[in-house]
Amino acid sequence: MMQEEEKDPIQDQQEETPATAEETTAPEVVAEAETVAEVVAEETAPEVVAEAEVVAEETAPEPAPQKVRSTKAPAAETAAEEEEEEDEVLPLLETLAATTAFDDFNWNLDKRGAIVYTDAERAEMLKSYDKALHQIEENQVIRGRVSSISGGDVVLDINYKSDGLIPVSEFRDTPNLAPGDDVEVFVESQEDSQGQLGLSRRKAKILRAWESIVDSFKNGTIIRGSVISKTKGGLIVDCNGLETFLPGSQIDIKPVLDYDQYVGKMMEFKVVKVNEQIKNAVVSHKALIESDLAEQREQILGSLEKGQVLEGIVKNITDFGAFLDLGGVDGLLYITDISWGRINHPSDVLSLNQRINVVVLDFDDQKKRISLGLKQLTPHPWEVLPSDVGEGSTVKGKVVNIEDYGAFVEIQPGVEGLIHVSEITWGNQTVHAKEFFKMGQEVEARVVSIDRGDRKMSLSVKQLTSDPWGDIETRYPVGSRHDGIVKNITNYGIFVEFGDGVGGMVHISDLSWTKRYAHPSEFTKPGSPLEVVVLNIDNEKRQISLGHKQIQENPWDAFDSVFPVGSYHEATVLKRDDKGATFQMPQGIEAFSPAKHIRKEDGSMLEPGETVTVKVIEFNKDDRRLLVSHARYLEDLKYKAEAAVKAERAKEDGENQAAIADVQKKVEKETLGDLSILAQLREQLENK
Repeated sequence: MMQEEEKDPIQDQQEETPATAEETTAPEVVAEAETVAEVVAEETAPEVVAEAEVVAEETAPEPAPQKVRSTKAPAAETAAEEEEEEDEVLPLLETLAATTAFDDFNWNLDKRGAIVYTDAERAEMLKSYDKALHQIEENQVIRGRVSSISGGDVVLDINYKSDGLIPVSEFRDTPNLAPGDDVEVFVESQEDSQGQLGLSRRKAKILRAWESIVDSFKNGTIIRGSVISKTKGGLIVDCNGLETFLPGSQIDIKPVLDYDQYVGKMMEFKVVKVNEQIKNAVVSHKALIESDLAEQREQILGSLEKGQVLEGIVKNITDFGAFLDLGGVDGLLYITDISWGRINHPSDVLSLNQRINVVVLDFDDQKKRISLGLKQLTPHPWEVLPSDVGEGSTVKGKVVNIEDYGAFVEIQPGVEGLIHVSEITWGNQTVHAKEFFKMGQEVEARVVSIDRGDRKMSLSVKQLTSDPWGDIETRYPVGSRHDGIVKNITNYGIFVEFGDGVGGMVHISDLSWTKRYAHPSEFTKPGSPLEVVVLNIDNEKRQISLGHKQIQENPWDAFDSVFPVGSYHEATVLKRDDKGATFQMPQGIEAFSPAKHIRKEDGSMLEPGETVTVKVIEFNKDDRRLLVSHARYLEDLKYKAEAAVKAERAKEDGENQAAIADVQKKVEKETLGDLSILAQLREQLENK
């Protein structure tokens, strides 16, 4: 094939300067004729030169002279080269002249031996020549045909001036490659440094792969790829030679924990993200599944009807129910629609991947929500409840729920009855169901009432025994003493129960004659034994009033002589608050002192544990109230001290008056004596 730099010899001859008559010698004419014949024979008109070649083969047994290259020689070619060229061509012309018949002479040859073409013929030949060669450009993907495979290279015919060579290593994915196969290649360069055509099949594959990825991203088409390895957060997928990333969340609609099971598999994908700059893409197999499921979902939703029975697979279990796969669309089976009976968790009945039949209860086309039911496939238990279960009959069941107002007992799955707290015991005191029942406990009860229409049943435990209030006054007469157990404590009293389930209440004021309790829990605790006296019985209200202090005689009948008003006693402070303090008095009685009466001599307040002297300032037998005061005691001490001081002073004043009188008497005697002496002295003086 001709090199790219070769030019049309006819065009070159037209561009040359016309030769003179002397230069157009016979050898030059022959040389030019042969050159033109060769060019035309090889490129455009082989049929014109055929006759000359036949003549040459018949008349020239020796090898033909070497052909002249089709490239135009420079104008500055030396004369020696022209003479050498003429010498090589002249024998051929001479042979042709000697052996060619006159009738076979080609009259289209001019005087130089060249075929003469018109301008139209020459233009048509050039046009045919251009069509015969494939025009290629760099960075273009073209198709070529394998000519041969040898020496580690694949020779490709791309219908160009020269063939291309590609290493066999780029065809590893095509082990059965053979001559004649068509492949796509990438034109790296039309001519490299060695003058060869640069082709690459690897780049062609990558470019085609990227085009298919972009097409999938824009148009949603499906591509195929092979999972080649596992990486952090997903898988690496080879899509026609281009590596893409498959996130773990995009592998399947279900969570995938083991990525290794997908390595080496051929799968289909949709492209969900591309990066044109770095030629990277993110693919998804989940999107492909979801698109298929969306079509199935539309078909299923379009044919749904309430009451329709479908088969589903349990795909997820939660605390509130289970999600079922109905073949492309999910439905919710709520926990209350799983069984007619009570269940703690859906897993008590269902398991993952379990295949069950369900009925469509309701569905929303817009929100794509389907409500399913399992228990609706069987009749309601109330509808098949035996007829012998009626009022007065005895039934057995299991406690399935406990509330403050009672306990629910399941007679059979879906049929429950309520044992109200008032039907637990014959006593009238408030009880708690949790004190009598436990979850799952088997109990026996009597049917009090039943309503099959409303599906309600009332049960009773106490009615399994006779009513103890029928002869209550005979067994528990007023004034009788009994031993009971403290069952409950309230702010206002204590509930005591006897052995047969009958009990009464001890008011807080009937706990002690001498002590006052802020709360009954200060006196006793639930479960403790307590001796009581029956104070009153109300048969109509089924109430018994009890007392504990009545076991002893009322000590207040004698306290009026022990604690008279104004008496002083030693007392210990039990407790103190803003209102005052409580003192422990002799005989086990407690007294109260207002806050203003508990100040000490230094003005500070008395503290619990201190023992001081108090003065009784009030005693009320009927109200059992005793008031004392430490301040009054201190005031009395002060008053007594002041009185003693006054008496002492009065006594001292009397003694002083007597002493003064004695002194005065002595002074008077001494004065009279002095006067007699003075008179004697006067007389003596006068006598002198």
